[in-house]
Amino acid sequence: MEHLQAYRAAGGGKHRANKPIEARARNRRLLMAAAVLFAAGIANTESNAQSGPFAPMAGSWSGGGVVTLDDGSTERIRCRAKYAPIGPTMEMSLTCASDAYKFILGANVRAEGSAITGSWSEASRNISGSLQGRGGGGNFEVAVSAAGFNANLMLRTSGNKQTVTLRADSQFRGANISLSR
Repeated sequence: MEHLQAYRAAGGGKHRANKPIEARARNRRLLMAAAVLFAAGIANTESNAQSGPFAPMAGSWSGGGVVTLDDGSTERIRCRAKYAPIGPTMEMSLTCASDAYKFILGANVRAEGSAITGSWSEASRNISGSLQGRGGGGNFEVAVSAAGFNANLMLRTSGNKQTVTLRADSQFRGANISLSR
């Protein structure tokens, strides 16, 4: 018994075996605090990304619709979209495909009040151009143009549902797409 008392006295009145347990508990508390701070930082970043005119569109969407070609024929398409808003700007991508048709649309847009401007590209046909229009709150009407191509694009967002309507003046006449998150 004397050796246990001497051992505890040498360890500051505590049994040495308790030190690793106390250190582990302290480390867990520190890790927990770090995790809470990290999560708070992410939440703050996401809330900044989620403010602005494009906020209702943020995230990944999928669904389908119909594409209309120049000869009047239609094809069913499956689509996925991704919107990444940061304040008054947004990067977006929309990829749609059927058995015989595919388009990959990307855009970088900026809102100033209700005015929308930006650039777009369609990767499978290697064309790009500018866009301008109006809107806010996830609902937009924009005109897209490039050499030899003009189209109107409408995006309507309501909760977890979105419609995309595209009307063009080329071999690709348009598309009607319904998406959800």
